[in-house]
Amino acid sequence: MDDGLFAAPGAPTGGGGSLSANTTASAPLAVRMRPRTLDELVGQPQLREPGSPLRQLIEDQRSLSLLLWGPPGTGKTTIASIVSRQTDRRFVEVSAVSAGVKEVRAAIESARHELVQGGRETVLFVDEVHRFSKAQQDALLPGVENRWVTLVAATTENPFFSVISPLLSRSLLLRLESLDDDDVRRVVDQALADERGLAGRFTLTEEAATHLVRLAGGDARRSLTYLEAAAGAAAGRGLEEIDLETAETAVDQAAVRYDRQGDQHYDVTSAFIKSVRGSDADAAMHYLTRMMEAGEDPRFIARRLVILASEDIGLADPSALTTAVAAAQAVQLIGMPEAAFNLAHATIALAVAPKSNAVTTALAEASADVRAGKIGPVPAHLRDAHYSGAKKLGHGSTYTYSHDEPFGIAEQQYAPDVVADARYYRPKEIGAESAIKERWERVRRLIRGR
Repeated sequence: MDDGLFAAPGAPTGGGGSLSANTTASAPLAVRMRPRTLDELVGQPQLREPGSPLRQLIEDQRSLSLLLWGPPGTGKTTIASIVSRQTDRRFVEVSAVSAGVKEVRAAIESARHELVQGGRETVLFVDEVHRFSKAQQDALLPGVENRWVTLVAATTENPFFSVISPLLSRSLLLRLESLDDDDVRRVVDQALADERGLAGRFTLTEEAATHLVRLAGGDARRSLTYLEAAAGAAAGRGLEEIDLETAETAVDQAAVRYDRQGDQHYDVTSAFIKSVRGSDADAAMHYLTRMMEAGEDPRFIARRLVILASEDIGLADPSALTTAVAAAQAVQLIGMPEAAFNLAHATIALAVAPKSNAVTTALAEASADVRAGKIGPVPAHLRDAHYSGAKKLGHGSTYTYSHDEPFGIAEQQYAPDVVADARYYRPKEIGAESAIKERWERVRRLIRGR
């Protein structure tokens, strides 16, 4: 299950009842610290602001089904629990991993019976709804349409691809974002102090806290799981302070010395780019995993790869840009940790690709000429000739339509006189660009009549 948003110390308990394990001392720390009211949530401010659909559903007691889409640990299960607790509705959970059509129909029938007999509504929480087949999702529709249940369905995958249209159209789609480091740190600090958590029995050094937050990667549940393990390790050693060594031992992972705002960020990023540019796939993978393990924003890594695909590879391998852009889109679509496969795929593909900086030098030299003032008038035959009076000015009158010429190439001047002989693009004899070089040289001679 997914619980990502946790409670503030001393917050009041909401009305209603569900997930009674919240108050069970033997329950995992992440469960004990699950928020009980909307005001206790950490993160997702767009869902908590006054007048937001979620707040209206809770405060106005509306019967409205929700589809929660977001990465693990962002609070999907938590929100379902809060809806149940604050609206005094029964909480029934169905897992898409193990339940079939029979179980879904039984849950809805039970909710209908409860509503008819006692007047009490039910929150039906379906975790990982994208794993349901079409038939299983269809089985949810009667309960949603007749409002026998308040459906709260959670998914980590794009619902436009994984959820049937009738269910989408009958549900309010809420997008949840990964928690940032400040949010996760607040979750950890709350758990240290809260009576439901560690109740002040332990302190946490700054280095250990930073380590746990980085490892969590925006997943609050993971951060509390690590904190609980570290507290257990400290207790086993008779310590009241959880230091970095204890935290490393507890989660069996060494701290990565990497400051996303400091020298390490720039040094490791630089080494990553230079390793890909230098075609060392092994070194590139080292720096990639170093960044990911330290919790670097995967979108930042993806952007760097997209830039490199044109800057250092270009037309030597025209598929490089496609691969890099696909990886960047996958990061947005899938999120971490699964998107690590896509980043690794792109990193290795770009590292082993043939390299050419001809695109980079062409851009730099053309920009230098423009900045130096080499901006001559556009040749008359290339100017817009579609407006009244253009022909009297001689615009377009001598233009040669390329498709009417042999090979689809016309001999005529395209660049202004001041840069008519400039050679910006100079392809290299590397990879696919070697064939482009041969063709471009022939085409250039034809255009210039040489």
